[in-house]
Amino acid sequence: MNRPDLIRFPLLALAGLAAMPLSAQTPPPAVAPTMAPPTVQPIPAPPPPVPIPALSPAQEAWANGWLQTGAAQGLMARQRASAPLKGEALVNALLDRAKALGTGRVDSADFLEVWALRPAAIDPRPALAKAVSEDKLPAWASTLTPPWAGYETLRKGLAKYEAIRDRGGWPTLTASSAPDVVRARIALEDPAVTREEKLVDVIQRAQRRYGLEPTGQLGARTLEALNVGVDDRIAAIMANMERWRWMPRSLPVNRVQVNIAAAVLTVFEGDQPVTSMRAVTGSPTNQTPMLSSSIHSIVVNPPWNVPMSIANRELFPKGRAALARQGYKIIKTPEGGERIVQPAGPNSALGRLKFDFNNPFAVYLHDTPSRGKFSSYDRLASHGCIRLEKPVALAERMVAADPSLNGQIQTLIDAGKTQRVSLPSQVAVYLLYWTAFAGNNGTVSFRADPYGWDKLLAQKIEASSRRADPTAIASNSIASKD
Repeated sequence: MNRPDLIRFPLLALAGLAAMPLSAQTPPPAVAPTMAPPTVQPIPAPPPPVPIPALSPAQEAWANGWLQTGAAQGLMARQRASAPLKGEALVNALLDRAKALGTGRVDSADFLEVWALRPAAIDPRPALAKAVSEDKLPAWASTLTPPWAGYETLRKGLAKYEAIRDRGGWPTLTASSAPDVVRARIALEDPAVTREEKLVDVIQRAQRRYGLEPTGQLGARTLEALNVGVDDRIAAIMANMERWRWMPRSLPVNRVQVNIAAAVLTVFEGDQPVTSMRAVTGSPTNQTPMLSSSIHSIVVNPPWNVPMSIANRELFPKGRAALARQGYKIIKTPEGGERIVQPAGPNSALGRLKFDFNNPFAVYLHDTPSRGKFSSYDRLASHGCIRLEKPVALAERMVAADPSLNGQIQTLIDAGKTQRVSLPSQVAVYLLYWTAFAGNNGTVSFRADPYGWDKLLAQKIEASSRRADPTAIASNSIASKD
Protein backbone atom coordinates (compact mmCIF):
# COMPACT_ATOMS: atom_id res chain seq x y z
CA MET A 1 0.00 0.00 0.00
CA ASN A 2 2.92 2.33 -0.67
CA ARG A 3 2.20 5.70 -2.21
CA PRO A 4 3.28 5.39 -5.83
CA ASP A 5 4.42 8.99 -5.90
CA LEU A 6 6.93 8.19 -3.14
CA ILE A 7 8.41 5.17 -4.88
CA ARG A 8 11.96 5.65 -5.99
CA PHE A 9 13.57 3.09 -8.24
CA PRO A 10 17.27 2.23 -7.68
CA LEU A 11 19.62 3.81 -10.17
CA LEU A 12 22.44 1.71 -11.55
CA ALA A 13 25.63 3.63 -12.26
CA LEU A 14 28.72 2.35 -14.04
CA ALA A 15 31.82 3.77 -12.38
CA GLY A 16 34.99 4.15 -14.42
CA LEU A 17 38.31 2.99 -13.01
CA ALA A 18 40.38 5.95 -11.82
CA ALA A 19 44.05 6.05 -12.74
CA MET A 20 46.29 5.13 -9.81
CA PRO A 21 49.95 6.06 -9.21
CA LEU A 22 52.22 3.28 -10.38
CA SER A 23 53.66 2.93 -6.88
CA ALA A 24 50.22 2.19 -5.49
CA GLN A 25 49.32 -0.49 -8.00
CA THR A 26 49.80 -4.18 -7.29
CA PRO A 27 52.12 -5.69 -9.90
CA PRO A 28 50.23 -7.99 -12.25
CA PRO A 29 50.94 -11.71 -11.97
CA ALA A 30 53.47 -13.09 -14.37
CA VAL A 31 51.96 -14.39 -17.57
CA ALA A 32 53.48 -17.34 -19.40
CA PRO A 33 54.88 -16.13 -22.70
CA THR A 34 53.06 -18.89 -24.53
CA MET A 35 49.61 -17.64 -23.42
CA ALA A 36 47.70 -16.27 -26.40
CA PRO A 37 45.84 -13.00 -25.99
CA PRO A 38 42.08 -13.38 -25.62
CA THR A 39 40.13 -13.43 -28.82
CA VAL A 40 37.75 -10.51 -29.19
CA GLN A 41 34.60 -11.53 -31.01
CA PRO A 42 33.32 -8.71 -33.21
CA ILE A 43 29.77 -7.56 -32.53
CA PRO A 44 27.70 -8.42 -35.60
CA ALA A 45 26.31 -5.43 -37.39
CA PRO A 46 22.51 -5.08 -37.27
CA PRO A 47 20.75 -6.23 -40.41
CA PRO A 48 20.06 -3.47 -42.90
CA PRO A 49 16.54 -2.03 -42.80
CA VAL A 50 14.02 -3.69 -45.05
CA PRO A 51 13.92 -1.70 -48.30
CA ILE A 52 10.56 -0.21 -49.20
CA PRO A 53 9.74 -0.08 -52.93
CA ALA A 54 8.94 3.24 -54.53
CA LEU A 55 5.25 4.06 -54.32
CA SER A 56 3.26 4.39 -57.52
CA PRO A 57 1.42 7.68 -58.19
CA ALA A 58 -1.86 6.00 -57.17
CA GLN A 59 -0.28 4.71 -53.96
CA GLU A 60 1.14 8.13 -53.18
CA ALA A 61 -2.28 9.72 -53.63
CA TRP A 62 -3.92 7.15 -51.34
CA ALA A 63 -1.17 7.45 -48.71
CA ASN A 64 -1.42 11.24 -48.57
CA GLY A 65 -5.17 11.01 -48.15
CA TRP A 66 -4.82 8.42 -45.39
CA LEU A 67 -2.31 10.58 -43.51
CA GLN A 68 -5.04 13.23 -43.27
CA THR A 69 -7.05 10.97 -40.93
CA GLY A 70 -4.84 11.47 -37.86
CA ALA A 71 -7.38 13.61 -36.01
CA ALA A 72 -10.02 10.92 -36.53
CA GLN A 73 -7.74 8.49 -34.63
CA GLY A 74 -7.19 10.90 -31.74
CA LEU A 75 -3.58 11.60 -32.73
CA MET A 76 -4.13 15.36 -32.81
CA ALA A 77 -6.93 17.69 -31.79
CA ARG A 78 -7.35 19.17 -35.25
CA GLN A 79 -6.12 18.30 -38.72
CA ARG A 80 -4.73 20.69 -41.29
CA ALA A 81 -4.34 20.19 -45.00
CA SER A 82 -0.66 19.76 -45.82
CA ALA A 83 1.24 19.69 -49.08
CA PRO A 84 1.41 16.17 -50.56
CA LEU A 85 4.48 14.22 -49.45
CA LYS A 86 6.64 12.22 -51.82
CA GLY A 87 9.50 9.78 -51.77
CA GLU A 88 11.38 9.28 -48.52
CA ALA A 89 9.37 11.94 -46.69
CA LEU A 90 6.15 10.07 -47.48
CA VAL A 91 7.60 6.71 -46.45
CA ASN A 92 8.85 8.17 -43.16
CA ALA A 93 5.43 9.69 -42.47
CA LEU A 94 3.76 6.32 -43.11
CA LEU A 95 6.18 4.54 -40.78
CA ASP A 96 5.67 7.17 -38.09
CA ARG A 97 1.89 6.94 -38.36
CA ALA A 98 2.05 3.13 -38.21
CA LYS A 99 4.05 3.26 -34.97
CA ALA A 100 1.73 5.88 -33.50
CA LEU A 101 -1.35 3.75 -34.20
CA GLY A 102 0.33 0.52 -33.11
CA THR A 103 2.01 1.55 -29.86
CA GLY A 104 0.88 5.10 -29.14
CA ARG A 105 1.86 8.57 -30.23
CA VAL A 106 3.67 9.36 -26.96
CA ASP A 107 7.06 7.72 -26.54
CA SER A 108 7.21 5.59 -23.40
CA ALA A 109 10.29 7.57 -22.31
CA ASP A 110 7.87 10.47 -21.79
CA PHE A 111 5.48 8.46 -19.57
CA LEU A 112 4.92 9.29 -15.93
CA GLU A 113 6.48 6.72 -13.61
CA VAL A 114 3.05 5.46 -12.55
CA TRP A 115 2.06 4.86 -16.19
CA ALA A 116 3.76 1.49 -15.91
CA LEU A 117 1.79 -0.13 -18.73
CA ARG A 118 4.35 -0.22 -21.53
CA PRO A 119 3.46 -1.05 -25.16
CA ALA A 120 5.51 -3.64 -27.00
CA ALA A 121 7.92 -2.24 -29.60
CA ILE A 122 7.07 -2.80 -33.27
CA ASP A 123 8.94 -2.43 -36.55
CA PRO A 124 6.43 -1.41 -39.24
CA ARG A 125 8.91 -1.50 -42.15
CA PRO A 126 8.50 -5.15 -43.24
CA ALA A 127 4.71 -4.97 -43.34
CA LEU A 128 4.75 -1.64 -45.16
CA ALA A 129 7.24 -2.94 -47.75
CA LYS A 130 5.05 -5.98 -48.35
CA ALA A 131 1.92 -3.83 -48.66
CA VAL A 132 3.56 -1.55 -51.22
CA SER A 133 4.93 -4.42 -53.29
CA GLU A 134 1.55 -6.20 -53.28
CA ASP A 135 -0.42 -2.95 -53.73
CA LYS A 136 -2.40 -3.54 -50.51
CA LEU A 137 -1.89 -0.32 -48.57
CA PRO A 138 -5.54 0.02 -47.41
CA ALA A 139 -5.50 -3.54 -46.04
CA TRP A 140 -2.19 -2.80 -44.28
CA ALA A 141 -3.58 0.38 -42.71
CA SER A 142 -6.66 -1.46 -41.42
CA THR A 143 -4.44 -3.72 -39.27
CA LEU A 144 -2.67 -0.90 -37.44
CA THR A 145 -5.29 0.29 -34.95
CA PRO A 146 -6.03 -1.66 -31.74
CA PRO A 147 -8.37 -4.60 -32.41
CA TRP A 148 -10.57 -3.80 -29.42
CA ALA A 149 -14.19 -2.69 -29.53
CA GLY A 150 -13.37 -0.19 -26.78
CA TYR A 151 -11.07 1.66 -29.18
CA GLU A 152 -13.43 1.57 -32.15
CA THR A 153 -16.42 2.85 -30.15
CA LEU A 154 -14.30 5.70 -28.81
CA ARG A 155 -13.25 6.53 -32.37
CA LYS A 156 -16.92 6.87 -33.30
CA GLY A 157 -17.54 8.92 -30.17
CA LEU A 158 -14.64 11.21 -31.03
CA ALA A 159 -16.19 12.02 -34.40
CA LYS A 160 -19.43 12.91 -32.63
CA TYR A 161 -17.77 15.28 -30.16
CA GLU A 162 -15.66 16.90 -32.89
CA ALA A 163 -18.90 17.61 -34.78
CA ILE A 164 -20.38 19.19 -31.63
CA ARG A 165 -17.23 21.31 -31.26
CA ASP A 166 -17.37 22.41 -34.88
CA ARG A 167 -21.01 23.50 -34.40
CA GLY A 168 -20.01 25.73 -31.49
CA GLY A 169 -20.15 23.39 -28.49
CA TRP A 170 -22.87 23.58 -25.85
CA PRO A 171 -24.30 26.22 -23.52
CA THR A 172 -23.40 26.60 -19.86
CA LEU A 173 -26.24 25.45 -17.60
CA THR A 174 -27.27 26.79 -14.21
CA ALA A 175 -29.65 25.51 -11.58
CA SER A 176 -32.30 27.86 -13.02
CA SER A 177 -31.89 26.84 -16.68
CA ALA A 178 -35.19 26.19 -18.44
CA PRO A 179 -36.19 22.50 -18.77
CA ASP A 180 -36.10 22.68 -22.57
CA VAL A 181 -32.56 24.08 -22.44
CA VAL A 182 -31.45 21.28 -20.12
CA ARG A 183 -33.09 18.64 -22.30
CA ALA A 184 -31.50 20.06 -25.47
CA ARG A 185 -28.08 20.22 -23.81
CA ILE A 186 -28.18 16.58 -22.72
CA ALA A 187 -29.55 15.48 -26.11
CA LEU A 188 -26.32 16.71 -27.75
CA GLU A 189 -24.56 13.76 -26.11
CA ASP A 190 -27.44 11.33 -25.68
CA PRO A 191 -29.40 10.44 -28.84
CA ALA A 192 -32.01 8.58 -26.79
CA VAL A 193 -33.47 11.82 -25.40
CA THR A 194 -36.99 12.58 -26.63
CA ARG A 195 -39.36 15.52 -26.01
CA GLU A 196 -41.88 13.17 -24.39
CA GLU A 197 -39.44 11.71 -21.85
CA LYS A 198 -39.63 13.02 -18.29
CA LEU A 199 -36.80 15.42 -17.56
CA VAL A 200 -35.93 13.57 -14.37
CA ASP A 201 -35.29 10.41 -16.42
CA VAL A 202 -33.15 12.35 -18.90
CA ILE A 203 -31.04 13.77 -16.07
CA GLN A 204 -30.72 10.40 -14.36
CA ARG A 205 -29.40 8.81 -17.53
CA ALA A 206 -26.85 11.62 -17.87
CA GLN A 207 -25.81 11.17 -14.25
CA ARG A 208 -25.21 7.47 -14.80
CA ARG A 209 -23.05 8.25 -17.83
CA TYR A 210 -20.94 10.53 -15.63
CA GLY A 211 -20.73 8.04 -12.74
CA LEU A 212 -22.83 10.25 -10.45
CA GLU A 213 -25.61 9.33 -8.08
CA PRO A 214 -28.78 9.30 -10.24
CA THR A 215 -30.91 11.74 -8.24
CA GLY A 216 -32.60 13.24 -11.28
CA GLN A 217 -31.87 16.72 -9.93
CA LEU A 218 -29.49 19.38 -11.30
CA GLY A 219 -27.20 19.42 -8.28
CA ALA A 220 -23.79 21.05 -8.19
CA ARG A 221 -21.88 17.96 -9.33
CA THR A 222 -24.29 17.27 -12.19
CA LEU A 223 -24.01 20.85 -13.39
CA GLU A 224 -20.23 20.63 -13.14
CA ALA A 225 -20.20 17.51 -15.32
CA LEU A 226 -22.60 18.99 -17.89
CA ASN A 227 -20.52 22.17 -18.08
CA VAL A 228 -17.21 20.50 -18.84
CA GLY A 229 -16.15 22.02 -22.16
CA VAL A 230 -16.36 19.99 -25.34
CA ASP A 231 -12.61 20.47 -25.91
CA ASP A 232 -11.95 18.81 -22.56
CA ARG A 233 -14.26 15.93 -23.47
CA ILE A 234 -12.32 15.51 -26.73
CA ALA A 235 -9.07 15.54 -24.74
CA ALA A 236 -10.42 12.76 -22.50
CA ILE A 237 -11.40 10.65 -25.51
CA MET A 238 -7.98 11.21 -27.10
CA ALA A 239 -6.23 10.17 -23.89
CA ASN A 240 -8.26 6.98 -23.56
CA MET A 241 -7.70 6.06 -27.22
CA GLU A 242 -3.96 6.46 -26.58
CA ARG A 243 -4.17 4.12 -23.59
CA TRP A 244 -5.88 1.55 -25.81
CA ARG A 245 -2.87 1.82 -28.12
CA TRP A 246 -0.64 0.84 -25.19
CA MET A 247 -2.58 -2.39 -24.66
CA PRO A 248 -1.30 -5.70 -26.07
CA ARG A 249 -2.97 -6.97 -29.23
CA SER A 250 -4.19 -10.05 -27.37
CA LEU A 251 -5.24 -10.41 -23.75
CA PRO A 252 -5.49 -13.51 -21.54
CA VAL A 253 -9.03 -14.83 -21.81
CA ASN A 254 -9.15 -15.25 -18.02
CA ARG A 255 -8.17 -12.04 -16.27
CA VAL A 256 -9.05 -9.40 -13.70
CA GLN A 257 -9.34 -5.77 -14.79
CA VAL A 258 -9.58 -2.78 -12.48
CA ASN A 259 -10.80 0.57 -13.78
CA ILE A 260 -8.93 2.88 -11.41
CA ALA A 261 -10.92 5.99 -12.30
CA ALA A 262 -14.31 4.28 -11.92
CA ALA A 263 -13.15 2.16 -8.92
CA VAL A 264 -14.63 -1.03 -10.36
CA LEU A 265 -13.14 -4.53 -10.70
CA THR A 266 -14.33 -6.85 -13.48
CA VAL A 267 -13.57 -10.55 -13.84
CA PHE A 268 -13.24 -11.98 -17.36
CA GLU A 269 -13.54 -15.69 -18.10
CA GLY A 270 -13.29 -16.96 -21.66
CA ASP A 271 -12.76 -13.32 -22.68
CA GLN A 272 -16.24 -12.38 -21.43
CA PRO A 273 -17.05 -10.27 -18.35
CA VAL A 274 -18.71 -12.57 -15.84
CA THR A 275 -18.88 -10.50 -12.68
CA SER A 276 -17.90 -7.13 -11.33
CA MET A 277 -17.69 -5.46 -7.95
CA ARG A 278 -17.07 -2.06 -6.50
CA ALA A 279 -13.58 -1.23 -5.38
CA VAL A 280 -11.76 1.56 -3.57
CA THR A 281 -8.73 2.83 -5.48
CA GLY A 282 -5.98 5.33 -4.78
CA SER A 283 -6.79 8.88 -3.78
CA PRO A 284 -5.48 11.72 -5.96
CA THR A 285 -2.51 12.07 -3.59
CA ASN A 286 -1.88 8.29 -3.48
CA GLN A 287 -2.36 7.31 -7.10
CA THR A 288 -2.91 3.69 -8.09
CA PRO A 289 -0.48 2.93 -10.96
CA MET A 290 -1.46 1.58 -14.36
CA LEU A 291 0.22 -1.81 -14.83
CA SER A 292 -0.20 -5.44 -15.81
CA SER A 293 0.93 -8.45 -13.80
CA SER A 294 -0.30 -11.86 -12.64
CA ILE A 295 -1.88 -12.78 -9.31
CA HIS A 296 0.12 -15.76 -8.06
CA SER A 297 -1.16 -16.28 -4.50
CA ILE A 298 -3.62 -15.22 -1.81
CA VAL A 299 -2.60 -14.52 1.77
CA VAL A 300 -5.33 -15.57 4.18
CA ASN A 301 -5.53 -13.56 7.42
CA PRO A 302 -2.66 -11.26 6.40
CA PRO A 303 -0.84 -8.95 8.80
CA TRP A 304 -0.17 -5.44 7.53
CA ASN A 305 3.44 -4.37 7.36
CA VAL A 306 2.80 -0.65 7.28
CA PRO A 307 4.87 1.15 4.62
CA MET A 308 7.23 3.68 6.16
CA SER A 309 5.64 6.50 4.18
CA ILE A 310 2.29 5.82 5.85
CA ALA A 311 3.85 5.05 9.24
CA ASN A 312 5.80 8.32 9.35
CA ARG A 313 2.99 10.46 7.98
CA GLU A 314 -0.05 9.01 9.73
CA LEU A 315 0.77 6.56 12.55
CA PHE A 316 3.96 7.49 14.44
CA PRO A 317 2.58 11.01 15.13
CA LYS A 318 -0.25 9.41 17.14
CA GLY A 319 2.19 8.22 19.77
CA ARG A 320 3.11 4.75 21.00
CA ALA A 321 0.32 4.47 23.54
CA ALA A 322 -2.37 5.24 20.98
CA LEU A 323 -0.87 2.76 18.51
CA ALA A 324 -0.81 0.05 21.19
CA ARG A 325 -4.46 0.67 22.04
CA GLN A 326 -5.33 0.27 18.37
CA GLY A 327 -3.51 -3.06 18.19
CA TYR A 328 -0.40 -1.97 16.27
CA LYS A 329 3.01 -3.35 17.14
CA ILE A 330 6.29 -1.46 16.80
CA ILE A 331 9.06 -3.77 15.61
CA LYS A 332 12.80 -3.16 15.63
CA THR A 333 14.47 -3.46 12.23
CA PRO A 334 17.90 -5.06 11.65
CA GLU A 335 19.22 -1.60 10.73
CA GLY A 336 18.30 -0.26 14.16
CA GLY A 337 15.15 1.54 13.09
CA GLU A 338 11.50 0.78 13.77
CA ARG A 339 8.55 -0.28 11.70
CA ILE A 340 4.86 -0.76 12.44
CA VAL A 341 2.94 -4.01 11.99
CA GLN A 342 -0.80 -4.48 12.36
CA PRO A 343 -1.41 -8.14 13.27
CA ALA A 344 -3.94 -10.21 11.35
CA GLY A 345 -7.47 -10.07 12.60
CA PRO A 346 -10.91 -8.61 11.95
CA ASN A 347 -9.63 -5.03 12.33
CA SER A 348 -6.60 -5.37 10.07
CA ALA A 349 -6.52 -2.77 7.29
CA LEU A 350 -6.05 -5.66 4.84
CA GLY A 351 -9.10 -7.51 6.10
CA ARG A 352 -8.97 -11.28 5.74
CA LEU A 353 -7.55 -11.68 2.22
CA LYS A 354 -4.69 -10.18 0.23
CA PHE A 355 -4.15 -10.95 -3.48
CA ASP A 356 -0.46 -10.74 -4.39
CA PHE A 357 1.10 -9.92 -7.76
CA ASN A 358 4.58 -8.73 -8.63
CA ASN A 359 5.00 -5.00 -9.28
CA PRO A 360 7.48 -2.29 -8.32
CA PHE A 361 4.88 -0.20 -6.45
CA ALA A 362 4.00 -2.72 -3.70
CA VAL A 363 0.29 -2.47 -4.50
CA TYR A 364 -2.16 -5.37 -4.36
CA LEU A 365 -5.85 -6.22 -4.06
CA HIS A 366 -7.21 -6.80 -0.58
CA ASP A 367 -10.19 -7.08 1.73
CA THR A 368 -11.03 -4.29 4.19
CA PRO A 369 -12.97 -4.02 7.46
CA SER A 370 -14.17 -0.56 6.39
CA ARG A 371 -17.19 -1.28 4.21
CA GLY A 372 -18.87 2.13 4.15
CA LYS A 373 -17.03 3.44 1.08
CA PHE A 374 -18.50 0.76 -1.17
CA SER A 375 -21.92 2.41 -1.02
CA SER A 376 -20.43 5.74 -2.09
CA TYR A 377 -20.03 7.15 -5.59
CA ASP A 378 -16.67 8.63 -4.51
CA ARG A 379 -14.40 5.67 -3.98
CA LEU A 380 -10.90 6.98 -4.64
CA ALA A 381 -9.66 6.91 -1.06
CA SER A 382 -6.93 4.28 -0.61
CA HIS A 383 -3.17 4.65 -0.27
CA GLY A 384 -2.78 3.13 -3.75
CA CYS A 385 -3.88 -0.47 -3.23
CA ILE A 386 -7.30 -1.72 -4.34
CA ARG A 387 -9.85 -2.60 -1.67
CA LEU A 388 -12.48 -5.11 -2.77
CA GLU A 389 -16.21 -5.24 -2.10
CA LYS A 390 -16.44 -9.06 -2.49
CA PRO A 391 -12.97 -10.54 -1.87
CA VAL A 392 -14.16 -13.99 -0.77
CA ALA A 393 -16.16 -14.50 -3.98
CA LEU A 394 -13.13 -13.45 -6.03
CA ALA A 395 -10.84 -15.81 -4.13
CA GLU A 396 -13.26 -18.72 -4.59
CA ARG A 397 -13.23 -18.18 -8.37
CA MET A 398 -9.46 -18.19 -8.44
CA VAL A 399 -9.02 -21.45 -6.50
CA ALA A 400 -12.03 -23.33 -7.91
CA ALA A 401 -9.83 -25.54 -10.12
CA ASP A 402 -8.06 -26.99 -7.05
CA PRO A 403 -10.29 -29.63 -5.39
CA SER A 404 -8.51 -29.17 -2.06
CA LEU A 405 -9.29 -25.44 -2.04
CA ASN A 406 -12.61 -25.22 -3.87
CA GLY A 407 -15.19 -23.84 -1.45
CA GLN A 408 -12.69 -23.66 1.39
CA ILE A 409 -11.73 -19.99 1.48
CA GLN A 410 -14.12 -19.06 4.28
CA THR A 411 -13.01 -22.14 6.25
CA LEU A 412 -9.39 -21.03 5.96
CA ILE A 413 -10.35 -17.54 7.11
CA ASP A 414 -12.27 -18.89 10.10
CA ALA A 415 -9.24 -20.93 11.19
CA GLY A 416 -7.53 -17.63 11.97
CA LYS A 417 -4.11 -18.77 10.77
CA THR A 418 -1.99 -16.62 8.47
CA GLN A 419 -1.11 -18.68 5.42
CA ARG A 420 -0.28 -18.18 1.76
CA VAL A 421 -2.40 -20.08 -0.78
CA SER A 422 -0.84 -20.59 -4.22
CA LEU A 423 -3.34 -20.39 -7.08
CA PRO A 424 -3.86 -23.44 -9.34
CA SER A 425 -2.85 -21.12 -12.18
CA GLN A 426 -1.82 -17.51 -12.15
CA VAL A 427 -4.49 -14.95 -13.06
CA ALA A 428 -3.59 -11.96 -15.21
CA VAL A 429 -4.43 -8.61 -13.64
CA TYR A 430 -4.62 -5.23 -15.37
CA LEU A 431 -4.88 -1.93 -13.50
CA LEU A 432 -6.20 0.54 -16.09
CA TYR A 433 -7.36 4.15 -16.10
CA TRP A 434 -10.48 4.49 -18.22
CA THR A 435 -12.25 7.85 -17.94
CA ALA A 436 -14.11 7.62 -21.26
CA PHE A 437 -15.78 4.58 -22.81
CA ALA A 438 -18.49 4.39 -25.44
CA GLY A 439 -21.37 2.23 -26.54
CA ASN A 440 -21.91 1.02 -30.09
CA ASN A 441 -24.09 4.04 -30.85
CA GLY A 442 -21.25 6.44 -30.03
CA THR A 443 -22.74 7.57 -26.71
CA VAL A 444 -19.72 8.14 -24.45
CA SER A 445 -19.71 7.67 -20.70
CA PHE A 446 -17.22 9.77 -18.75
CA ARG A 447 -15.69 9.57 -15.33
CA ALA A 448 -13.92 12.35 -13.53
CA ASP A 449 -10.18 12.62 -14.13
CA PRO A 450 -9.11 12.41 -10.47
CA TYR A 451 -5.39 12.21 -11.21
CA GLY A 452 -5.35 14.87 -13.93
CA TRP A 453 -3.88 12.38 -16.39
CA ASP A 454 -6.30 12.98 -19.29
CA LYS A 455 -5.44 16.56 -20.12
CA LEU A 456 -1.73 15.93 -19.52
CA LEU A 457 -1.75 12.94 -21.86
CA ALA A 458 -3.73 14.81 -24.53
CA GLN A 459 -1.12 17.56 -24.37
CA LYS A 460 1.67 15.02 -24.72
CA ILE A 461 -0.08 13.46 -27.73
CA GLU A 462 -0.44 16.86 -29.37
CA ALA A 463 3.16 17.86 -28.65
CA SER A 464 4.47 14.53 -29.97
CA SER A 465 2.41 14.91 -33.14
CA ARG A 466 3.71 18.41 -33.76
CA ARG A 467 7.28 17.16 -33.42
CA ALA A 468 6.96 14.06 -35.58
CA ASP A 469 3.92 14.30 -37.83
CA PRO A 470 3.99 16.69 -40.83
CA THR A 471 0.19 16.60 -41.02
CA ALA A 472 -0.33 17.84 -37.43
CA ILE A 473 -1.57 21.35 -36.83
CA ALA A 474 0.78 23.54 -34.80
CA SER A 475 -1.71 25.91 -33.18
CA ASN A 476 -5.31 26.22 -32.01
CA SER A 477 -5.02 22.83 -30.35
CA ILE A 478 -5.87 21.39 -26.97
CA ALA A 479 -2.18 21.51 -26.08
CA SER A 480 -2.14 25.29 -26.47
CA LYS A 481 -5.02 25.83 -24.05
CA ASP A 482 -4.65 26.34 -20.31
